[in-house]
Amino acid sequence: MNTLFWLGTILFILMVFVGGKKGARSFLAIFFNFGVLILTILILMIPKADPIILTLIASTLISCISLFYINGVSTKTITAFISSMATVVILLFFIVIVTENAMIQGFGEEEAEGISTFSLYIGIDFVKIGAAVIIMSTIGAITDTAIAISSPMREIFHHHPSISRKDLFAFGLRIGRDLLGTSTNTLFFAFFGSYLALLIWFKDLSYSIDQIVNSKIFSAEMIAIFFAGIGVASTIPITSWVTAYFLVKKG
Repeated sequence: MNTLFWLGTILFILMVFVGGKKGARSFLAIFFNFGVLILTILILMIPKADPIILTLIASTLISCISLFYINGVSTKTITAFISSMATVVILLFFIVIVTENAMIQGFGEEEAEGISTFSLYIGIDFVKIGAAVIIMSTIGAITDTAIAISSPMREIFHHHPSISRKDLFAFGLRIGRDLLGTSTNTLFFAFFGSYLALLIWFKDLSYSIDQIVNSKIFSAEMIAIFFAGIGVASTIPITSWVTAYFLVKKG
């Protein structure tokens, strides 16, 4: 407990020192988003709750907190929010299809011993749960990419109000290309680092490469990584177009 308290205190001091009031709001936003996740999990325990609808609601709340609470309501946050939600809706459609056809929902055979004492007849659609987990894993990266593109686009339009929509859109794409490589690599190593113990577990089980690749647990994590990258890549043109459209129209 003492370790958690001091680490949280150091994080808060650094965020306030670097970001001022916005840094303090960013620190509080962590707890607000955590509260949204906990509330979503509690509601998911209700048998008739739809995981897809709850995921969309939770993603909307998280995006509002991450964008409007931290950065305020402005053109850049509004366009970033619209772009983020559009990307989430498009991704969610494909995620449900891929999750069902790839058969990654539910538990793998490696987890059978740990859950053998529990009943799996809990009245929850594991396909939708799998899709919800992937979306919740990517929403942060999607909103970060959206605001990272819309903010400089608003600045360039502020200094060059006569710029055309086509040129402003191309400017947004150029920014996105610079973000794409670093963002996808960050997502990959974040997932890889958090599931390093899984690879060690596979080694202890003496799995071959074929068994690892075809493992449900490994496949689910790799699909989550790929969809996170797809989400970031899709956010770039969507945000560029939405921001260019709104800025030029407003101007």
